[in-house]
Amino acid sequence: MPNTEAVRVTIFNQSYSLVASEEPGRVEQLAQKVDDLMSDISARSGHIDATRAAVLACLHLADQLDGVENKFSALKNRVDDRAQRFTELLDEAIGDRKLAAAPAGRDS
Repeated sequence: MPNTEAVRVTIFNQSYSLVASEEPGRVEQLAQKVDDLMSDISARSGHIDATRAAVLACLHLADQLDGVENKFSALKNRVDDRAQRFTELLDEAIGDRKLAAAPAGRDS
């Protein structure tokens, strides 16, 4: 079972006690980012209520996540394509070597 530690954070002027299964400092950093985002949204939207700010923050983060997932997928496809091409080139090189090493008059 992973180590857990209670972490107290404040998001949008509301305190939360969370159980962190990872580094507590990381949880605090994430909470600070959420707090900053919600505060920014609230300031730009005329000081909306916490629920609306939270929903808009979630939409913003979902949009960011979607963009990262799309970039990751495109990168993975590029890596897969290059790996396939390198495999083909390696197979060709190995095949050429086998042909060059084969004794004359014999097929391999």
